[in-house]
Amino acid sequence: MINAKTKNTDLIKAEAKRLGFMSCGISKAGFLEEEAPRLENWLNKNMNGQMQYMENHFDKRLNPTLLVEDSKSVISLLLNYYPSETQQDPDAPKLSKYAYGNDYHHIIKHKLKSLLFFIQDEIGEVSGRAFVDSAPVLDKAWAAKSGLGWIGKHSNLITQQVGSFYFIAELIIDLDLEYDAATTDHCGTCTACIDACPTEAITEPYVVDGSKCISYLTIELKENLPTDFKGKMDDWMFGCDVCQDVCPWNRFSKSHSEPLFNPHPELLSMTKKDWEEITEDTFKKVFQKSAVKRTKFAGLTRNINFLKK
Repeated sequence: MINAKTKNTDLIKAEAKRLGFMSCGISKAGFLEEEAPRLENWLNKNMNGQMQYMENHFDKRLNPTLLVEDSKSVISLLLNYYPSETQQDPDAPKLSKYAYGNDYHHIIKHKLKSLLFFIQDEIGEVSGRAFVDSAPVLDKAWAAKSGLGWIGKHSNLITQQVGSFYFIAELIIDLDLEYDAATTDHCGTCTACIDACPTEAITEPYVVDGSKCISYLTIELKENLPTDFKGKMDDWMFGCDVCQDVCPWNRFSKSHSEPLFNPHPELLSMTKKDWEEITEDTFKKVFQKSAVKRTKFAGLTRNINFLKK
């Protein structure tokens, strides 16, 4: 006889798969003991740069029971975004692969809400909240805790079967479930990501100085880019994939099957010249539903101009 906890866990994982999630892992909601000193140390060294929000809600970041009252389980989900094609002009300014299609926040939030409604319909009165990279939740720590992968030397989550080109999201709910065990680290002696980082942002294995990371510089930093980074941006105008591109585990990445992640028809064929002469109208058309809107037209052109020799 299958007990209710196992039955509910199986139901949730099957529905997550049906909704298109690559994988689903579950861990017990509680204080992240190992993460606390790491996060404190990282903040003390100002590795969050101007991301002041990283300093807010320190306790909530480490304890989901403060975010969702009486929460029992953190359901971690991965959604693949690896594209089948990339930008065609090798000299064009580069865009991180995750930003090719529609903004992932909306797409994933919709799937998470569907999963929560399913849980409430099938199991009964369950309260919870959906999180997609927009609240004080340590996504990667929870995904690792629930066995979906390990946190690599570049601080991204890596999975043996599929690499690291996926989004991480959570549902935190007040329902007891069967919990998964963490997996082991398979980075070994490899230092590919550390050696390849154009700005030397990976200061030591498993530690990234956010204030030196190209993703931070091109997206989060609102003022002028520091001149120290001139010539070190490796032609990235929005985000950066270098540490993932060189990771041996990403040999196993497979193209996503989410139509909403497909790029705007013009995006991949834009040449270096097209980008350097981009108008606000083109920006609005190509990035109408994209996460790139976050930098705004002024931010993207600032980045493109900074790349000019």
